[in-house]
Amino acid sequence: MTDSLPLTEWLRAAGGGDNGAGERAYAAVYAELRRLAACQVGKLGGQATLTPSALVSEAFIKLAGGSLSALNDRRHFFNLAARAMRQTMIDHAREHLAQKRGGDLIRTELDDGLPDRALDAQQALAIDQALSALDEQDAQLAETLSWRVFGGLTSPQIAELRGVTERTVQRDLAIARNYLRLALDGAR
Repeated sequence: MTDSLPLTEWLRAAGGGDNGAGERAYAAVYAELRRLAACQVGKLGGQATLTPSALVSEAFIKLAGGSLSALNDRRHFFNLAARAMRQTMIDHAREHLAQKRGGDLIRTELDDGLPDRALDAQQALAIDQALSALDEQDAQLAETLSWRVFGGLTSPQIAELRGVTERTVQRDLAIARNYLRLALDGAR
């Protein structure tokens, strides 16, 4: 991961209209965001029509459309980046379903292997709905699971961003998965 001080300064400057700072920030985080995006697109298996580069580009466009000058630090940036990737993937999944199946949502089951297995568009949408419900109950748990599932971050990376131990992250992920599992089972 890159040094947070210049990244935060560049992002704030970009939010203030400095195009050069925006380009430096994008270059500084592009490789890491692309790696995370490749993991996420890989979860779509052979169904992926969204490339990692396109996912990063669309997510960064969403970020640039917001207020980058209000960023507090690296954690804040990666939280927004994970959220932008999640929104981009969900938008893409909705579009795919609307074209293919009339947009009907199908519920899916969440298991402990979720971050490591392929997700189809229907599963991604069902998980997004359950994650939104979790966000209303406990925003920190939702953020942690979103970073893992949609941001592709590992437990140590999440622990670093949150400033907690890896054990705390693993506990929070287990709680969040159980919440989502119950939400998905209850929606059947």
